[in-house]
Amino acid sequence: MTRGGDIWIGRYRGGIRQLRHDGCDWWTDTLFEAAQNASFSVYSPRHDLHYLVDEGESGAIGVYRAGSGSAAPWTRLNCAATGGADPCHITLSRDETRLAIANYTSGSVSVFLLDSAGLPITPAQVLTNTGAGSDRERQTSPHAHWVGFDTDDRWLYAVDLGTDEILAFRVALVGVDAGQVAYRAPPGSGPRHLLLHPRLPGLAYLASELSSTLSVLTGGNGQFVARDCRSTLPSDFAGDNIVAHLAINSAGDRLYISNRGHDSIAVFALDHDGRPSLVQHAPAGAAYPRHVLIAEDLRVAIVANEKDACITVLPIDDTGLLGPCVATIPVPGAAFVFRA
Repeated sequence: MTRGGDIWIGRYRGGIRQLRHDGCDWWTDTLFEAAQNASFSVYSPRHDLHYLVDEGESGAIGVYRAGSGSAAPWTRLNCAATGGADPCHITLSRDETRLAIANYTSGSVSVFLLDSAGLPITPAQVLTNTGAGSDRERQTSPHAHWVGFDTDDRWLYAVDLGTDEILAFRVALVGVDAGQVAYRAPPGSGPRHLLLHPRLPGLAYLASELSSTLSVLTGGNGQFVARDCRSTLPSDFAGDNIVAHLAINSAGDRLYISNRGHDSIAVFALDHDGRPSLVQHAPAGAAYPRHVLIAEDLRVAIVANEKDACITVLPIDDTGLLGPCVATIPVPGAAFVFRA
């Protein structure tokens, strides 16, 4: 689920581009070139600001205010170095006083305090990890891929694909304290994305990229325990696959995971206790779905597809299932989709 507003596409090696529709047709419109290599963002309602990562070797974040009209749709207010390489995920604390970033290649997590205007106070606190995993190609070093604060802003969690770990950092008055291992994933599974259930405290879902699995975790307060694990793939699929993005609807009863290789969106029904049951593999409509935006107000899922360099639009029915692709829009470098 996401906030309303205009739809924008973050792109590698290019600025963000607006995605427009008239209820039937979809097309791209305004380009804002200043936001380069934007592979993820987070919005602050408190400050009415968007924070976009610049996923490059010298990692940075940009602070932007979205405007209206095609002449000057965005204003860049600030830019700050993350102190890490290839930032790929960004999050705000619940009170919107801290910003955290996962730096993939360097395997570090950066934390900024924000001033009264919502601008990052530099330099960032950089938290490093050590270790490796069993996959000799993908896990030779730490690779932070997701960060998120718990509901009380007491803990900052970081998912490390390279070391098969979820790390937990206790939030202090200024910055965060040294980390601890909150969960050790199965060797070689490559955990990528954690999602805390919006309505069931102490319940979380972990998407593991290399094993194509969804794990159900319980706990919190700096520790998680695995309660269940499900494949994101059909039982008869024998090809190569890695998972990417994890999303949930506003009711908290449908979970969506993108499969790159099988090129589908796996849909899980969640019961009243949050237990998942696979109900659908919906074709993404293109190759390598990296990110999926669940736009319930528009009754569509909008998918950014890496290899086919396009956006696809899938309708959502009353049961949360996805229909066949109704639109394909070429977008070179498409990485993710967001609202502004």
